[in-house]
Amino acid sequence: MKKILFIATGGTIASVPTETGLTPAITTSELLDAVPEIGELCSVDTLQLFNLDSTNVCYRHWLALAKKIEENYEAYDGFVVTHGTDTMAYAVATLSYLIQGNGKPVVFTGSQKSIADRDSDARNNLRDAFRYAADDRACGVKLVFNGKVILGTRARKVRTKSFNAFSSVDYPEVASFLRDKLIVYVPEEKGQVTFFHELDPSVFALQLVPGMDVSIFDYLSAHYHAVVIESFGVGGIPYYESADFADGIEKLVLSGVKVVVTTQVPHEGSDMMVYRVGAKIKKKYELIEAYDMTIESVIAKSMWALCQKGSFKELFSTPVAKDIL
Repeated sequence: MKKILFIATGGTIASVPTETGLTPAITTSELLDAVPEIGELCSVDTLQLFNLDSTNVCYRHWLALAKKIEENYEAYDGFVVTHGTDTMAYAVATLSYLIQGNGKPVVFTGSQKSIADRDSDARNNLRDAFRYAADDRACGVKLVFNGKVILGTRARKVRTKSFNAFSSVDYPEVASFLRDKLIVYVPEEKGQVTFFHELDPSVFALQLVPGMDVSIFDYLSAHYHAVVIESFGVGGIPYYESADFADGIEKLVLSGVKVVVTTQVPHEGSDMMVYRVGAKIKKKYELIEAYDMTIESVIAKSMWALCQKGSFKELFSTPVAKDIL
């Protein structure tokens, strides 16, 4: 039997109704008791790291989670983490950079309804997460939800209420469950694990809006270490009647801010060289492009790369856990 550490962090799956709305209160042990068949799949120890709505979870909590996994890495065959769905895509992306090359599975799951609800998706998701974590083929950071197994760097929440809440963006699901059987579509090689311990939260995501006041760049250059520009289409940066946007980006670059360009379009990524509105500015300032990365991975990778030695551009452009194809 595989030995799995179950780490709970809160979220809808662990929530109970209160006068002011749903609030996480259900513990790891109570979650486990609700799905007794998990005990037939693997040996489980539990850890309540915190119990928060994921809206209130940020990089500090993910660093603590990665540290706890590192402390227990040799003692367990895998890890299952319950987490709120609202920021789970950010969580799995961030853990993909904090824990690289891991041959053991770190499996995130949650639910759209509390496990206390009769018609909840929580039991199926929790059972599937443990099934995947206990499988010999499992490795790396994954999100298991609604019968799908998704790479941590490719997950995105696409629905606010439906059980089919997450999609794998521009990359196939690595596995799925069919009548309780795990079907692996994309076999993965197990590597040698490396843990990282720092993130720089001074990353700002700027979604362009037609007619945006470019004075925002003055503030960004003074307060952030990296700016992710969510451009139009495949990578368009507006010029209008002047070069104000180009001047704003130049101010960022000259002040030492790392600038990454992605697209605000959900699928198929960026390619700034297609149109003049992107190609000209990319060449002039040697901008870093995110291509087919999810915005969650772009932000997480930027926070990670800012803390590493060496070239930010080289670090960012080097694929990690299939975040760039």
